[in-house]
Amino acid sequence: MVNFVNRDKNDIFGMTILSLIFKNRVFLRTIQVLVFSLFLYAIYFGFINPTKEENLFTTGLFWGLFWPFFMVVSLGTFGRIFCGVCPHGFIGKYITKFGLKNKVPKSLANPFIGVFLLFIGWWLTYYMYPEFFKTPYATALLFAIMTLVAVVFYYIYDEMAYCKYVCPIGTMTKVFSKVSFTKLETYKEHCQSCKTFECASACSYDLKPFTFAKKNSMEDCTLCMDCSSACESVAFKFKKPSNVLLNKFKPSKAEVWALIFITAAISITMGFHHALGRSAIVEEFFWTKTARYFESFINFGSIDTVGLFAFLYAVVITVFFSVTGMFIASKIMNVTFEKTFYTLGYAFAPLFIIGGLSHIGEFFFYSYASNIVNGFNQAFALGIDSMQPLASRRDEWVHIFKAFTHIGYIWAFILMIIRFKLIDSKKSLKVLAFPFASALIIFYMALNFYTGYVFKTYGANKGGHNHSNHQMKMENK
Repeated sequence: MVNFVNRDKNDIFGMTILSLIFKNRVFLRTIQVLVFSLFLYAIYFGFINPTKEENLFTTGLFWGLFWPFFMVVSLGTFGRIFCGVCPHGFIGKYITKFGLKNKVPKSLANPFIGVFLLFIGWWLTYYMYPEFFKTPYATALLFAIMTLVAVVFYYIYDEMAYCKYVCPIGTMTKVFSKVSFTKLETYKEHCQSCKTFECASACSYDLKPFTFAKKNSMEDCTLCMDCSSACESVAFKFKKPSNVLLNKFKPSKAEVWALIFITAAISITMGFHHALGRSAIVEEFFWTKTARYFESFINFGSIDTVGLFAFLYAVVITVFFSVTGMFIASKIMNVTFEKTFYTLGYAFAPLFIIGGLSHIGEFFFYSYASNIVNGFNQAFALGIDSMQPLASRRDEWVHIFKAFTHIGYIWAFILMIIRFKLIDSKKSLKVLAFPFASALIIFYMALNFYTGYVFKTYGANKGGHNHSNHQMKMENK
């Protein structure tokens, strides 16, 4: 065990204010307890106040504060710090101590479980029933069920199995955190003579922080910082943005597919349904025409058919461009498809995690800020005046956040160029293969330019966001 270290200038643990936030055990426990308390209260409040009229707190906390800011913003900057204060991970460490500590069976030790729970259980449901999870009751029920599942997994299995395999955002946060500009590691000179390995013993995930630098991977680390309390040799350093992705590491199939599925479900589908869905020519797009065609002879009930087909087309297109493009690139370079796909596929990461900041920045002013403030005011009877949205879609200045979509694909192109260096092939062949491997990035870029062209040429739909025929009929009654 090391008790004192002369820390590097880029070590966050050596910076007074940041060290308090990220390393001080009392401060971290206080934040964890506070987040856990808010989490439980939001679920309780959602059950006793199930409608949006009487409860802005539950949905505001989960979909306005936890998701966009503690997740998306922090992932692209400091990494998986939300996982470090996650209520499930917080209670999991205590439950596993007196649990059965069984090894996870191979059938459950599969990170694709969490990926598909998020992809299908959340995003497909969201586009089919867009109002479902927006109700406080449904939100409370969702997180109550997830908490029950988490508790069962923590009690039965060891090594925080729920976080690694079942958590819907576990693999997602793991892969998108690679875009961040921080990294947990240890001071090599101290670890060479260490015989006690307190940092590893303190880790609830059975990880070895002293191997992170050599592997260029933090593996399943959630930045809970328990290891930093056990040994002073642990460091949390500022690095170049996306530093992990600039070098070689052992790729994960689940991580690459998580990138593709999340890009399809969020970036591309929202481009189709939420962005172009507000344009004056919304009925001319192929996903809308497909929805109208099937609506003519199938009763979809309350399903948003336009959202459903926008999602399905986005998934097909995203998978087509990523897989076909990588396949052609692999043939050009005479490298196996698997090597090409799982080495270069990580370059897609900025499309959502950086490009998505455009949506979050705009909606902070459109609704997030007012919903959060009014929700807390409502839940804790603060007695302050109701807060109005800080901006509307008519305010042109808010569109400055669209710059993040351009930063997203530019950074993806840069990462693609750098990760091509990890492929053993002739330079001339790599140049020929580059546009094919980057097909998804090119499509994402083109979609954003096309969206701008549509609104500039045809304008916005005066009737608001697109609806299915069923919904319009209900509104007209």
